[in-house]
Amino acid sequence: METMPPLPHDAWSAWTPGELARRLSGGARSWCVVGGWALDLWHGCETRAHEDMEFTILRRDFPVFRTAFPDLRLHAVGDGRVEPLGENEAPARGIAQVWCEDAAARCWRVDMMLEDGTPETWVYKRDPSIRRPRGEMVQVTAEGIPYLAPQAILLFKAKYRRDKDEADFARALPKLDTAQRDWLRGCLAQAHPGHGWLDAL
Repeated sequence: METMPPLPHDAWSAWTPGELARRLSGGARSWCVVGGWALDLWHGCETRAHEDMEFTILRRDFPVFRTAFPDLRLHAVGDGRVEPLGENEAPARGIAQVWCEDAAARCWRVDMMLEDGTPETWVYKRDPSIRRPRGEMVQVTAEGIPYLAPQAILLFKAKYRRDKDEADFARALPKLDTAQRDWLRGCLAQAHPGHGWLDAL
């Protein structure tokens, strides 16, 4: 039997948020879209192209969510490596990212993030002292798609400040309300003292 070569890391043909929501419909566990797509769900339109599709779940719910993707192969991602997970294998404690491969189509479909909060509490993984009620940090579109609030998405994006992150911040800034600005400013001051976005906020 011929073994297929590993899938290149850039072989993305990602689902849309709507497709992801369709596949996860009926589930009772917490999840939400994150990354650039979350900002676009908040904006109500697609403001730029997205090379991947990221969503987050509670780490303890991983066994439940893997059953939602019976046609995908799951891979643990960390330290620049992408390693296949066994059929009943859970990601190691230090792994917070799982890529889902469509073997038939030879592409990645979705990026599953693992977080250590609870159904009631959202926790910022880079500084667990930053936490808020999940109901406050997860919003829902008119179509029923949950997504992480823009101020939290920008907090994640602040670490890298790639061109797309700067563009996302510039588009979001005029729409952030006072409470969102204040929260993001406080978190940036704590997690990234002297960050360039602080003056803009």
